[in-house]
Amino acid sequence: MFPFKTALNASTLFPFRLNVLEQVEAAAKAGYEGIELWVKDIEAYLADGGTAEALTECLTRTGIVLANAIAFFKWADEDEAVREDAFAQAEREMRMLAALGCCGVAAPPFGSVEHVTLSDMARHYARLAALGRGIGIEVYLEFWGRASKLSRLDEAIAVQQESGVEGAKLLLDPFHMYTGGSSIDDLKRVNGSGIGIFHVNDYPADPPRATITDADRVFPGEGVAPTAAIARQLYDSGYRGFLSLELFIDDFGGMTADEVAAKGLAALKSAYEVEG
Repeated sequence: MFPFKTALNASTLFPFRLNVLEQVEAAAKAGYEGIELWVKDIEAYLADGGTAEALTECLTRTGIVLANAIAFFKWADEDEAVREDAFAQAEREMRMLAALGCCGVAAPPFGSVEHVTLSDMARHYARLAALGRGIGIEVYLEFWGRASKLSRLDEAIAVQQESGVEGAKLLLDPFHMYTGGSSIDDLKRVNGSGIGIFHVNDYPADPPRATITDADRVFPGEGVAPTAAIARQLYDSGYRGFLSLELFIDDFGGMTADEVAAKGLAALKSAYEVEG
């Protein structure tokens, strides 16, 4: 059975240079239930004459949920001035997202964070989460496998817990688990209610972990990720939310955007099936 919801991260379609309306239409045509849009794409669409009303209408008409947005504000930067600018940016962007009916926004360790303690990061996250909730947006704490801090799931759990934010949620990703050295045992520490969204991808054995990049990600089931074990653990944790396909493949070998979206949905559902 497949007990999760399906979403498409717009990064998967980046090679096709679609605007946000076209990204939503592609997700709907393939049969996804939700989408993750990138703030930069939303802003580019608006700057090019698009309107928030038209995007909202598109989402409503297609029935696609704006499950999360990918943003980059330096909320945990070690420099206070940079951090304050980031919070101003975060407020602007989250107000825009809330007006579109967006559910959440990603908060990765973007910026200069190497010398920031996890305790300070927890304090900054608590502030960001409070700002988001005041606007109507959940802030999903994300770890990056290559980050100088907050590169592992255990660090994200520590920040989540120390923040004191009731119901704080994580953004999880098998590729970042792999590159940062996180394990299934780390995932077992996470209750499903503490997951905001789960990015779906796979990765090959070569290039090796030390040199693999985002561009090397492959469709679910085509690599060596412990996908079956991950799916089982997500299910056992009680998670029933969105699995969002996030790839950064530069060239799909002649496939169209619609074909890539459809292949991704089929691969996602097949790879993340769990037994009764």
